[in-house]
Amino acid sequence: MRKTWMAGDFGEVAKFIQHHADDFISSLHITPEKRLLDVACGTGNLAIPAARAGASVTGIDIADNLIEQARTRARAESLDIHFEVGDAESLAQPDAAFDFVVSMYGAMFAPRPERAAAEMVRVCRPGGTIAMANWMPDTFIGDMFKIVGRHVPPPAGLPSPALWGDPDTVRQRLNEGFSDLSTSPVTVIFEYPFAVPEVVEFHRMFFGPIERAWAKLEEDGRQALRRDLETHWDRHNEATDGSTRVKAQYLKVVAIRAAA
Repeated sequence: MRKTWMAGDFGEVAKFIQHHADDFISSLHITPEKRLLDVACGTGNLAIPAARAGASVTGIDIADNLIEQARTRARAESLDIHFEVGDAESLAQPDAAFDFVVSMYGAMFAPRPERAAAEMVRVCRPGGTIAMANWMPDTFIGDMFKIVGRHVPPPAGLPSPALWGDPDTVRQRLNEGFSDLSTSPVTVIFEYPFAVPEVVEFHRMFFGPIERAWAKLEEDGRQALRRDLETHWDRHNEATDGSTRVKAQYLKVVAIRAAA
């Protein structure tokens, strides 16, 4: 998993989805001095707007290179955020340490979701909030995962990350110790100032899961994967000016831990 997310440069991808994170953090109405943990924080897309809102923020990610980028971004804004390398399935933070535990397109990729769920619950205080943004199955990103999986099958027994975008699965994984749990689909936009072939090449270069899949294929397989991805993006592209504009959906999960 570390090799996957250290491949490419997710920091480049993150720049195009920062507005997703800004809107997500804004929707949580975080007040100053709240303690917030960003699980699988990447380059800090959630952590940074949370710190701007006045929260005391910690971010953890399994990829060293992404943590370094997150630290650089925080320093550039003079934000006091504690970033560290860590595993969503085995958090180093103490029990009940945070008012908010958040993850956007992050913890959903942990290979053992029950462990990741248990850890997020453990570090969230009674009355605190766990909030996630998870790509949904049978939508644009979920279908893109399936395309890649057809060309390079995932390891046997590994659950699809997109199951975190299924409300019933979420309720199974967060089934105890909550006073409230709500899920709702959210539509977001991907916009790139270049055409679909360049978008596919951009993700081939910078998005770790696709970069790793590409590396496992021979040339014929690479071109077949490229064609399928271009067809997928073309089918959903709403732009008519040579750029790319695609709608996608994630499942917003907000769970309130029961008071002690």
